Amino acid sequence: MLKILDRYILRRFIGTFFFSISLMLCIFIVFDISEKLQDFVASNVPLRDIVFDHYLNFIPYYGNLFSPLFTFISVIFFTSKMAAKTEFVAILSSGTSFKRILRPYMIGATLITALSLVLNHFIIPKSNRIRIGFEDKYINNGYNTDERNIHKQIAPGTVLYMSDYDNFSNYANNISIEKIANNKQTGIMKADNMKWDSVDGTWNLQNVFERELIYVALDSVKPGMPKYIYREVHKFNPSKKIKIDFTPKDMIRFQSKIEVLPYFELRDFIVKEKLKGSSRIEFFEVEMYKRTAFPFATFILTIIGVSLSSRKVRGGVGIQIAVGLMLSCIYILFMHVSTTFATSGSELTPPIIAVWIPNILFSFVAFYLYKKAQQ
Repeated sequence: MLKILDRYILRRFIGTFFFSISLMLCIFIVFDISEKLQDFVASNVPLRDIVFDHYLNFIPYYGNLFSPLFTFISVIFFTSKMAAKTEFVAILSSGTSFKRILRPYMIGATLITALSLVLNHFIIPKSNRIRIGFEDKYINNGYNTDERNIHKQIAPGTVLYMSDYDNFSNYANNISIEKIANNKQTGIMKADNMKWDSVDGTWNLQNVFERELIYVALDSVKPGMPKYIYREVHKFNPSKKIKIDFTPKDMIRFQSKIEVLPYFELRDFIVKEKLKGSSRIEFFEVEMYKRTAFPFATFILTIIGVSLSSRKVRGGVGIQIAVGLMLSCIYILFMHVSTTFATSGSELTPPIIAVWIPNILFSFVAFYLYKKAQQ
């Protein structure tokens, strides 16, 4: 049951957090409008789309992105004000331990972390679909890949080749689908082009040439002679419909692909990509693990914030906020460095370890500052 002290600190914690992050989001929106206003006017973007498709999804994305930082700033701001008014001295003099004072802070951090986890895994990916779609339509003048000579492993032992691909029409030129088993080609299908049929989820191929290779092992093989003989079966069709494990979604922007998948879809997508032998598994795993690790930084930064600002110091709140911002920048730097190691293909740093390294290191910093604050 929450006591008067708990309610007092928790009310100030949550109130300061939402006030500061709302104020900062308003500033972000003003800067974003000033940056994109010319694009809005040039593209004749409807006001309804700007409000509901862009900014309604802009707010949760950036609010959640900066929530650990603003948790930290909020804690330092109102805690240092309490310390300046000697409220902490009065609380500690009453026999309340520093550990007990941390209780409402941890309750507030738990509420913010739980909200951030739900947003990260389920709500923001869905809102990103709308926000990114808006940006591609109006800001980026539509998105079209500039990749050429595209190779994709669409299934174990099956490789798709396209000379180019058009995202607007979902149309590709110079197609070949090669099948390989036991390091030997078992078949290949070539076509002049293919176009996506959204009605039945198939690809329509034109001028299709198919070659199937049937291997037969020889009973007795002399040295220097081949172990297999094979025969070829050729087919030609003016047009053909095929269904393969490749859709226009696989050609959207790489950043969009990982941002728009909720947790369960992202998890299943990673499993599918592993079966395909994708070279970008680490990027997807980093995204999945980061959605959990980043919100948990709220606990660590809350403890650091309380430990730094619970004492009255010369220089007031400004010094404590400056120290807090410095620590936050170091944390963000560690996050980028560690995830870069994971996505660079280094087996020494698995994605789950790389993502959690900043939290682990800063946990020791938090513990040190916590023990020092108790003295």
